[in-house]
Amino acid sequence: MSLINPGFGLIIWMTIAFLIVLFVLKKYAWKPIMNALKEREDSIEESLRAADRAKEDMKALKLDNEKLLHEAKDERDAILRDARKIKAKIIEEAKEAADKEADNIVESAKERIENEKKAALVEIKNTIATYSIEIAEKILREELKDKKKQEDYIKNLLKETSLN
Repeated sequence: MSLINPGFGLIIWMTIAFLIVLFVLKKYAWKPIMNALKEREDSIEESLRAADRAKEDMKALKLDNEKLLHEAKDERDAILRDARKIKAKIIEEAKEAADKEADNIVESAKERIENEKKAALVEIKNTIATYSIEIAEKILREELKDKKKQEDYIKNLLKETSLN
């Protein structure tokens, strides 16, 4: 029961021991502990401020990155638009050149066909003339074998031909 109800002397000695420990702590340990707590508090406060600055910097960087990304997309779109225009222009020029070349080829072919047609007509005329002369020659030989027929034929030709 002595532990539950301490005696008066024990309370006094415990109070004196507590005050001595309190004095020793105040004299030697309280300032270093308080200084350490203050330093810890200051370092935590500085870390929080640095974290806030880093957070603000990250926001600014994010905005800059978004702006750069948007500008890059706009530039890409402009380049693609220009490339499409150039592509359409090149295709149009190629079509025009192909049409012009096709017209030249067709015109050349027409000229060649016309020249070959004329050459064929000339050749046909020459062949017909040659055959006509050969046929006329054979007919005349047959007709003019006889001297009498020759004289009659010459007289006939002279009558038909008028002299100028």
